[in-house]
Amino acid sequence: MKANDFIKEKNGMSLEELKNEELELKKELFKLRYQSATSPIDNPMKIKFIKRDIARIKTIIREKELAAKQ
Repeated sequence: MKANDFIKEKNGMSLEELKNEELELKKELFKLRYQSATSPIDNPMKIKFIKRDIARIKTIIREKELAAKQ
């Protein structure tokens, strides 16, 4: 999924849904890191992509929190 499509999709989600999505991605990242430490994984770039998705979600969460304060 392209970054713009990802952002558009996530902007429509509520704050609670975004936090749940972030939690799921963090769990997946933990599993991938554990797998890469014990044995080689098929696609090591997936770790990088998940980290980016987490950062994007955190940015959207922060934007929504700031917008709610105003």
